[in-house]
Amino acid sequence: MRVAVIDRDRCQPKKCSLECIKYCPPVRNGVEAIVMKDDKPVVSEELCVGCGICVHKCPFNAIHIENLADELESELVHQYGENGFRLFRLPSPAQGKVVGILGENGIGKTTAINILAGKLKPNLGRWDNEPSWDEIIDYWRGSQLANYFKKLSNGEIKISYKPQYVDKLASYKGTVRELLNEMECEGKELDSIKGRKVSQLAGGELQKVAITIAMEKDADIYFFDEPSSYLDIKNRMEMAKKIRELAERKMVIVIEHDLAILDFLADIIHIVYGKKGVYGVVAGAKNVRHGINLYLSGYLKEENVRFGEEIKFEKHPPREKPESMPLIKFEGIKKKFSDFMLEVKGGEIYEGEVIGIVGPNGIGKTTFVKILAGVIEPDEGEVDKKIKVSYKPQYIKASEGIVREAFEKNRDKFHALYEKEVLQPLGIHDLFDKELKSLSGGELQMVAIALCLSMEADVYLIDEPSAYLDAKQRMNAAKVIRRIMEKEGKAAMVVEHDVYFIDMVSQALMVFTGQPGKHGIGMGPYSLREGMNLFLKDLGITFRRDEDSNRPRVNKLGSKLDRMQKEIGEYYYEI
Repeated sequence: MRVAVIDRDRCQPKKCSLECIKYCPPVRNGVEAIVMKDDKPVVSEELCVGCGICVHKCPFNAIHIENLADELESELVHQYGENGFRLFRLPSPAQGKVVGILGENGIGKTTAINILAGKLKPNLGRWDNEPSWDEIIDYWRGSQLANYFKKLSNGEIKISYKPQYVDKLASYKGTVRELLNEMECEGKELDSIKGRKVSQLAGGELQKVAITIAMEKDADIYFFDEPSSYLDIKNRMEMAKKIRELAERKMVIVIEHDLAILDFLADIIHIVYGKKGVYGVVAGAKNVRHGINLYLSGYLKEENVRFGEEIKFEKHPPREKPESMPLIKFEGIKKKFSDFMLEVKGGEIYEGEVIGIVGPNGIGKTTFVKILAGVIEPDEGEVDKKIKVSYKPQYIKASEGIVREAFEKNRDKFHALYEKEVLQPLGIHDLFDKELKSLSGGELQMVAIALCLSMEADVYLIDEPSAYLDAKQRMNAAKVIRRIMEKEGKAAMVVEHDVYFIDMVSQALMVFTGQPGKHGIGMGPYSLREGMNLFLKDLGITFRRDEDSNRPRVNKLGSKLDRMQKEIGEYYYEI
């Protein structure tokens, strides 16, 4: 089965010589395998010979030709127009269970839940001749989905949907109370912020509002698209417990990239594999542990599909003080705001180190990073100012222009390895011709990380790099950060709530504790093990290492292993 997809945003026939048509062998032999239609080229999948010449000749990388397994042809669920993205198969909702969906960005996860939520009618590939509901129901005859779509088409299923991008809520003009009233929600857990303007809420607060509204609706099935974004670890665990309780009597489907939370949250998962913007295939249901391990392995044995490189986790040795001089020192830092006090004890950061920074939201982590970056001046204490800093902030706003321009205008500030060690492994060249304001949340995050890491600096301060990145992108970004620090002899400080990301990127840890919104205390750097034990003890959560993949796994609260680890003081097991 051959799939031809043209990215209509990238395709710019007026700026090229129509190389796709000019060099196509069938066209040169009089066969109309590629023709112009509505000012854009169209590839005939039946006449295409799959030579790939048009793919390589296109100056805008707008053409994709993929050969897929023949059996997928009968499993096409939806196609976005001629030469458009295709989704094969769907996840299946299950009563009384949390069904997780795991896969890279841009391969159809949100399309799949939009179909199940009734937001998008599946066209079964007939984009030019939409099927009736009777045909759709007949397509899934004999499966659970046939009955599901029958009820959905008759309006017999009530839907609740928590969207992916909660920051869009910030455009709401009124208060949280007014929004809740409009949504007919009580929102008891939001009492402390009900009087505030929605537009003034932080990302984590917006996420809580969105989750609360979704959970309070009376529905038969609940969809949560990336519910952990912007939440700290404690809030992520609380959110996961509430969703699990909800699933005891309802159907729940969750898209989630924080693998530690997904592991704790889901009962079964569907891996979605494919190629970004081209096609996505929903694999069969797996139990959550096996499914996550398969995803990390990058190989589905049952389907004989290699969909990515293996991601490996290592057991971390204790942090050893390097013999070299520290890159940066800070001592007795204090910063007082009208309603918040931050205190950070003294510490040092060495060449080649990546320091993870963990703690609840509103505890001063971002304030500390801004003090190191010179954005905020401390009231007391000293920071070694003889260093050059590159800073990626928590919240990113897209400026005007294309991605290429953002890098070209800063090129004189970049280090020598930026092209090979940053842009290439992060896939930034694929985004070069896109408008910054057209980028998805994950794409914008990658561009911001790449710009930060490309700068010539001594210390890189990176605030919440995992937001909107899929699991594979997170692990890839973590590897790039570590490699740059090791090769260049630089240091990085990474504020992050994803335990997998922290585990992969960090050699050491700073821990922030106190009372969120009022008083924050920063301690460390500690070894990863010592820091995680200190941090997790405060949360009352224990982790273990998976025996096959070495990945961190959350212990069920009150389980035998949870109780044993708490007794011996090992909240973050390394053995």
